[in-house]
Amino acid sequence: MTRLYNDPVNFVDEATAGFVAAHAQRVCQVPGGVIRSTRSEPGTVAVVIGGGSGHYPAFAGLVGQGLAHGAVMGNLFASPSAQQVYNVCKAANNGGGVLLSFGNYAGDVLHFGQARERLIREGIPCEIVAVIDDISSADREELHKRRGIAGDLTVFKVAAAAAEAGYSLEEVVRLSRAANLRTRSMGVAFDGCTLPGADDALFHVPAGKMAVGLGIHGEPGISEQDVPSADALAELLVSHLLEEVPDGIETVRGARASVLLNGLGAIKYEELFVVYRRVHALLLEAGIEIVEPEVGELVTSLDMAGASLTLFWLDDELERLWRAPADTPAYRKGSLNPAPPIDTAALDIPDADEIPAASQASRAAARCVEQALRATREVIDANVDKLGKLDAIAGDGDHGIGMQRGAVAAAEAAEQALARGAGAGTLLRQAAEAWSDRAGGTSGAIWGVMLNALSLTLGDDAAPQAEHYARGVAKAKQDVMEFGKAKLGDKTLVDALVPFSDALSQRVAAGDDLANAWGAATQAAQAAAEDTQTLKPKLGRARPLAEKSLGTPDPGAISLAMILDVVHRVIATAD
Repeated sequence: MTRLYNDPVNFVDEATAGFVAAHAQRVCQVPGGVIRSTRSEPGTVAVVIGGGSGHYPAFAGLVGQGLAHGAVMGNLFASPSAQQVYNVCKAANNGGGVLLSFGNYAGDVLHFGQARERLIREGIPCEIVAVIDDISSADREELHKRRGIAGDLTVFKVAAAAAEAGYSLEEVVRLSRAANLRTRSMGVAFDGCTLPGADDALFHVPAGKMAVGLGIHGEPGISEQDVPSADALAELLVSHLLEEVPDGIETVRGARASVLLNGLGAIKYEELFVVYRRVHALLLEAGIEIVEPEVGELVTSLDMAGASLTLFWLDDELERLWRAPADTPAYRKGSLNPAPPIDTAALDIPDADEIPAASQASRAAARCVEQALRATREVIDANVDKLGKLDAIAGDGDHGIGMQRGAVAAAEAAEQALARGAGAGTLLRQAAEAWSDRAGGTSGAIWGVMLNALSLTLGDDAAPQAEHYARGVAKAKQDVMEFGKAKLGDKTLVDALVPFSDALSQRVAAGDDLANAWGAATQAAQAAAEDTQTLKPKLGRARPLAEKSLGTPDPGAISLAMILDVVHRVIATAD
């Protein structure tokens, strides 16, 4: 139970303010997260990590000399937005390029990927390494689908130590990928965590049972069993991890590995030490040389009752980087020479509120776009519970709330931009950034991508015609599929977006005006959204419970169809 909070809406902001106040000698706050408050060597790589809040010490607690240069902080259990990632990267950049690293979750992949593209367009080299250590989340043949859990730390630490040593971006990427492929983790949970202000936990494990392989947000595991003794739990975790030794380890006996026993929030350190006592003995019996192990809270989940075990299989290069000193609010080892503080006034913080000049025709189109976003907010407000219940059948039930946060933020941003004379492109860009920022998660990323695609196509100069909107929607379709990796038939929003875009382009090309073309395309999207009930999800958090979702349409496709319908009404009644 999360007991200490004021207004739950402000929980992350207030926690961040307190964290920065407590650790000002190591970190300072920037829009979207925190960066080092100490100077880094000019020309070196900046390692920027991040994800949803609620996992402290991940991610902000790992910022400091010898570890991350910056951490992007999303809402509780929701990925940060692309704008947040971009802001932190700009502030943390040392001139040697940026490495982005985070757990392999769909929303994070989308948002960090968008930020990377933007940085590259501005001439800042940027690469991504998504952590994939959780052996329970996908088979060995599908490593790219695995989640990142406590193994985040090994990848972050190796990447940051390489950057601190002055390695090039190419070498930092090589070493962090090597660490990623040599890290394996497995977790268990005895009960779920409770968000501030919530009446109950996000999930429960039956009394007397333990969920094996459960994810840090409550994603399904591989089985449930009776709660074991501490020794039996150690034996379970060690045996599973030793069954999957990474490529390159010819024999377990004589191999070197670091060991991380991680508490997820409610397990006390003394309990972890009891478990580690047996873990240590089992690994020594297997002939493994243990190098600088860690026992404690490394990647948590608020007050979740659970633990995970990580093995990081070392070679000479990785061991040297793992042993390298670090000094952060939550993780310290070795001895560092203190670095002087940075000049916060000199940080490169983008001005997201700038309103460039726009033509009268574009400002007129912006009024229609603002009305469409206001109608979007209203339809989502009216259906937030329905969308949440749809999502809860096989997901985590937050689609309605996430869409509501995003739609409210986008409508407010659009209203403010319109009042300041924005053209259609700028209004949509600011709405996209607001939706992405406030909503977080996968849906926030996707809607940010779609609105931003429209903004780039419409611009602030010409009077948008039907073909502009058709091209904008086609770009949105292309960008969503490129960043999110979803295809038709995966049971996602894409299953409604593709037929909508295709029908819109066809009708516009045939000479229909925007209202008629949009209406016909909306009908195609609505039918396609309903048809997703026959599909099994192949991506996202619903994938492990694919059978449960049969007979229920995809909530992302349904919410898209709802929004397209009300936007059609706005277009049809526009002057």
